[in-house]
Amino acid sequence: MEDASDSCFEVPPEGSGAEQPPASSQGNAVGEAEKPLLPESSGPVQSEEGCDQMPPQEQSILEEQKQSSLAQWEQPEEVQREEQTSQNSALPENTASGTVTENMTEDNETIRRTGPNFEKTMQSENQEHFPGKVVQQDYHMPDVITVRVQTDSDSFQEVVVKIERPTYNKPFLGGFRNMRTGVEFHNAGSQTRCKKRPNKGTQSFCRETQTVWEKNKPQQTRNTTSTQMTKIGLYVSNMTDKLISPGKYFTAEEYHKRRLEAVIVLQKYFRRWHAINVVQNLREQKRLRLLWEAHEELRKKNEKEEKLRREYERKLNPKTKEDFELLYHDLELWMQEETERINRTLTGAERKAALCALLEQEAQLIACFGRHKLNANEENQHKAILHLLDKCAQPKRWKAYDGKITEMDTQDTLRARELLEIYRSISTKDIPKDERTDVLLTLRCTVKEHECKLTQEIVELIDREIDLISREVKECNLEGLRKRICTLFLQYIKIPKVNPKVAGLLKVPQDPLKLYKNVYFCHSCENYLPSTEFLIPANSHTIGRCRLCYKLDNEARRRESYLKYRLILENLRKSEADYQDDSQIVFLVQLTDLQYMIENIWNCQSALSAWGELYDLVMVRWDKQHEWSPWNTILLTKEEADAHLKLCNLQEAYEAAFIFRIKQKHIRAKNYFAQIPAMSSFLHRSDNQANASSYKTHNSSMKSTEVKEVH
Repeated sequence: MEDASDSCFEVPPEGSGAEQPPASSQGNAVGEAEKPLLPESSGPVQSEEGCDQMPPQEQSILEEQKQSSLAQWEQPEEVQREEQTSQNSALPENTASGTVTENMTEDNETIRRTGPNFEKTMQSENQEHFPGKVVQQDYHMPDVITVRVQTDSDSFQEVVVKIERPTYNKPFLGGFRNMRTGVEFHNAGSQTRCKKRPNKGTQSFCRETQTVWEKNKPQQTRNTTSTQMTKIGLYVSNMTDKLISPGKYFTAEEYHKRRLEAVIVLQKYFRRWHAINVVQNLREQKRLRLLWEAHEELRKKNEKEEKLRREYERKLNPKTKEDFELLYHDLELWMQEETERINRTLTGAERKAALCALLEQEAQLIACFGRHKLNANEENQHKAILHLLDKCAQPKRWKAYDGKITEMDTQDTLRARELLEIYRSISTKDIPKDERTDVLLTLRCTVKEHECKLTQEIVELIDREIDLISREVKECNLEGLRKRICTLFLQYIKIPKVNPKVAGLLKVPQDPLKLYKNVYFCHSCENYLPSTEFLIPANSHTIGRCRLCYKLDNEARRRESYLKYRLILENLRKSEADYQDDSQIVFLVQLTDLQYMIENIWNCQSALSAWGELYDLVMVRWDKQHEWSPWNTILLTKEEADAHLKLCNLQEAYEAAFIFRIKQKHIRAKNYFAQIPAMSSFLHRSDNQANASSYKTHNSSMKSTEVKEVH
């Protein structure tokens, strides 16, 4: 029963002096008088069981205790108030309510009496107050009690309450003792069953924390000092003493004047030091500038000498088409100089004889060029064959996610590599006879894998050479036979069934139907050639002649060298590719178009310094914000081009007259390339861009003028 299982203490109504001491019981539990202790203001709660069920002797004892306790309440008001306050504080909060409802909860607590010899003390007290009477030692609370509860002003209801036995002893909560009667009163408390926390499945721990309170307070400690003077009976040495005498007095004006003079002196020395540093820096910059200029001059001189040396080497041992172009160009320049000299110095028959001799010298030089060309073609052909076979033998490559290159050999690449090694072995000259015989036998075994007319012929030639080697025939007599074996074996390698990797590298496709695509007729040499063999200018409307016919015509008549223009075009395309802005016009312009621009529009010289060496000139963008085009370019030296590309505003960097001259050259280029159908779309796009940029410039200038007017 909630708040009903505590020990019964009788608390009299306000103004009365009755009190009920607890009766002792076995086990330190006081169970008599289950009547709750409430103030008079609380509602009427009565118990019929509490004392009616006690034995007659105990009831008489309780009656006498009530009468004897009246004397306690006759003590002074202050003592009564203290006892009443401690007694009320000992009551639990739940017993202060005025009524007991039907929904009474079960009480889990009992009063546990603590302290030494409590049972003996209670027995001795009872014997003192009630001598000659038998006091009941053991009393047990019944399991069920009946409580009478007032429901209305004049109606009562009996409620059956089940007593729940506690499973633990209640703690001692303290108490007090009556000084007059010696009766001890113990504080009692009750507590309802607490609500169990739900099990969350995790083990939790409680932990105490403690913070540290710190306080900083500065304190001034004492520092005891003392002085000592000479007196009777004490001698203090004055050997280290100093005599201080006052100096010359000076006023504030004199003081500030001295400070000003000192500041002026400091400024003089600082300015001198600063001027020395400035002059040294300027001298060092001048020295570095002169050193850089000398280094640049030396570099240019070395580059020019190296270029001349390479040109001389190329002319002395020509190997490529560009080398022979230089030879024929120099031959033409030499012929023009000699003809001019003969016409200027000689007349009549002597002039004709000198011109005939000059013509014979020209024919001899052309024949010499032809012999060099044959040797170069043979060497270049051998290099081209090795390059083709080496390309077939290259493994497959791809780049991984980490940037590393992965290589993989297949059966086709291994087969191509094997054929390449055999071809290099049979084409090598000046090797011992034993090694040559081993190479021929290896070639014979390789060729016999495929039976055909070509392989049979190769086997016959191999047997013939082996027979001649065994007869010790001279090497010079075997050159023709060995060349024939190399040629037939090369034909064998170019068969796709023998070497599958070569199928995608042959110029002549294996499928005859592909020959009808992109094949054009050359009216000069009357040959049908693929489109790649025709040099088509940007302004041409017909196919024209092939590259070989153009080359032959140039060697016979004009003898021009396109090497310088080709270098300028290659540098231009490389620089445009580095911009990565999808520029297209530079790849449509051909070599002849660039030559026309340089010679007729830019006059083969730099627009700034008028430098005429084409090897030192490059073409760059005039406005680097737009892609390169013939109407957005400028011809400059390499150093001038680097400085030009660093400019942000061309209108401020160059004078108006120079910009006007550049615009005039751009207009001439537009008029020339407007005849090309492929350039028309780019021309319209560039015009739209120019109009948009001019509109933006006009708007910005108008806004600036408006702002000035407002200010």
